[in-house]
Amino acid sequence: MTSHDPPPARLRLDAALDHLATTFRGATAHPDEHNCSCHWGSSEELAQLKVADTELGPDLLRRTWRAVDWRDHASVLRRILPQFARGLVNGLLESVFDVEEAGRSFARGRWQQWPAGQADAVGGFLQAWWAHTLTDPDPVLPAYHVLALSAEASATLSPWLRTWETLTGPAADRHLAEAAAQWEYKLLGDLLPWDAWEHEDEMRAELTAWLVRHAPARLRAVGASEELLNRVRLLGLTGPDRWDDPHWPGHRY
Repeated sequence: MTSHDPPPARLRLDAALDHLATTFRGATAHPDEHNCSCHWGSSEELAQLKVADTELGPDLLRRTWRAVDWRDHASVLRRILPQFARGLVNGLLESVFDVEEAGRSFARGRWQQWPAGQADAVGGFLQAWWAHTLTDPDPVLPAYHVLALSAEASATLSPWLRTWETLTGPAADRHLAEAAAQWEYKLLGDLLPWDAWEHEDEMRAELTAWLVRHAPARLRAVGASEELLNRVRLLGLTGPDRWDDPHWPGHRY
């Protein structure tokens, strides 16, 4: 590989996006699908979802993946997935709320129950995007946002944390330091750092335990502050042992 060649994680992501496009080529919304013209869009826009393989305008795409009241969300999601996925990778999302909602759009489609080839294409994209994010020194979306989206999309943290555990190196470790700094306030208050649709307590406990076990050495490797290291250490304590520790940061909840 020359210095001008894309890194392996980028090649994997591009292949996953191409596979999504191939897998869902020809997909359309259900012929009887409808939505309210008052708050979603016009009949002409709805008709576009029933025509395969045409690009939607950015605003129509956004209204489509964010809508929660499709009769057959799975078919709508399959229709938009190739464009939606490329948009996610290229910076489609504009707010923290969008991150959580994008993950829930995947979840509402129940993609893990689709035929194996389709489910594998979706899962392969999410894993490839996650691996690329962790190895990219300057990803479009911060790693902590991609993790939240992936957890919401799949209703689990475990596979995404396993990937972060195995992908080491300066970029992945810096993303971990950034994430720990982003998360510590809520985790020290026994709160998940994002608004989960389900399994909130289980994911919070898993994320806390994972950070306590795996973060300290990696944070030190990238020169994280003693303040951040102490806050991660405090996550391993509970109750008064945490609050009465001399390094308790004085957070109020």
